[in-house]
Amino acid sequence: MNVIVVTYWSYKDALIQTYTLPYVKIIQNNINSGRVYLVTIENPFHQMNDTEWENECKKLQNENIELIRFKYDHFGIKMIFRFFSIILNLIKLIKKEKISVIHCWCLTAGALGYLLSIFTKKPLIIDSYEPHAEAMVENGTWKKSSLKFKLLFWLEKKQSKRAKTVIALTEGMANYAIEKYNTTFKNYYIKPALVNLTKFDSNQKLYEAKRKEKGISSEIVGLYAGKFGGIYLKEEIFDLIKVASEYWKGNFKFYILSNIDKKLVNSYLQKKQIDKSYIEVIFVDYHEIENYFHLADFAINPVKPVTTKKYCTSIKDGEYWAAGLPVIITKNISDDSEIINNNNIGYVLNDLSSEEYLEACKKIDSLISKNKDELRNKIKSIAEKYRSFTIAENIYKEVYS
Repeated sequence: MNVIVVTYWSYKDALIQTYTLPYVKIIQNNINSGRVYLVTIENPFHQMNDTEWENECKKLQNENIELIRFKYDHFGIKMIFRFFSIILNLIKLIKKEKISVIHCWCLTAGALGYLLSIFTKKPLIIDSYEPHAEAMVENGTWKKSSLKFKLLFWLEKKQSKRAKTVIALTEGMANYAIEKYNTTFKNYYIKPALVNLTKFDSNQKLYEAKRKEKGISSEIVGLYAGKFGGIYLKEEIFDLIKVASEYWKGNFKFYILSNIDKKLVNSYLQKKQIDKSYIEVIFVDYHEIENYFHLADFAINPVKPVTTKKYCTSIKDGEYWAAGLPVIITKNISDDSEIINNNNIGYVLNDLSSEEYLEACKKIDSLISKNKDELRNKIKSIAEKYRSFTIAENIYKEVYS
């Protein structure tokens, strides 16, 4: 059996490296002697030269995975023409390589997969099933009256009805599909955003060693690894940092692991009157990111608390938990907000206010002032329960049996 895995991301994007590629390898292990063809849409921001691309292709070919890339264009006439060019090329590939299954990552790639399934009559699997069109409206990126929204929402309905198997991020997505797409599923699985638990595993000795390496002694260290804007808050992050710096005073440090423009950061620091010494902004390659997780005391996940985020899971929480970090999170984010609250492993912000940020700092202070190793092990056990790749292995074994 040969499988084509369709994504709408660049190969170097973290969404491929951490959110897709590990699963592709599990799929490959479950199709016996078959081959997986991984489709990427390359954005200039993550541009790879031909030598880099060929090296990655060779590595994956040894694991029976073939890389295929197409160029990305922003929405418009040019993108629509490119979209159909991609479809024609993939139809040829499906016929030539005798592809048996079209396996799509998220609903944007599912739009491609839906059309491929129509033209080739191959079964369609939608993985990481979550709302996209309405999410883009809620976070302010699109307008509900826009052609982008109407087209993708229509395609979301179509692919939901066509899919043979759906692998959702949350249980509640089934209710969303009934309400929004008038669709129910026979083959429905739950697989949140899973992580490599070993990569982020931490302990007291490693924590102390990493802090010594950075010249950190008694400071309380906070961490955010991610983007600003879009589905994430922006200015509110600095409001929280302001409250934290006042609560812990000089005994506080916050790392922002992001490619955010440092001029923008400085403008927020000036606006909020936050001392620059409290914050370090650095963009870290994914293979080094755990080094910063190991020296932190807590992390934040500032997802905008909009309705559709109830149906999505954040890979950040899994990574934070794997490192044993308590998390400050907004309310109603997938099942994560509830898990954090019920297990007393962080703080759920009821609203975005200085009063709530202060309560969050007090809660974190209370948690980390006790036995840190005990807290770390408790949180890591949560990661093991809710974010282990064993979940994916069991699902793909059944889907591809």
